[in-house]
Amino acid sequence: MCGVDYVAGWREATGVASALAEALVAAGLEGPGVRLRAGAADDGSGLVRLELTVPAARAVAKLALGAAAGVSRKR
Repeated sequence: MCGVDYVAGWREATGVASALAEALVAAGLEGPGVRLRAGAADDGSGLVRLELTVPAARAVAKLALGAAAGVSRKR
């Protein structure tokens, strides 16, 4: 698309992908089962793609369910 600033979106996505990678490492999820890629959408907004192997997806689901349970207990 002409006139769209894709670099700004990609740059923002790169920073967010880095922060997400740090969070995943802190949660014990790192290695070949986890892949993050920064990019930009057609409108120039940033995108972060997260690809997981099945075991890594199970681990993420377990963490998310645990976090959700913790939030619901605080209410």
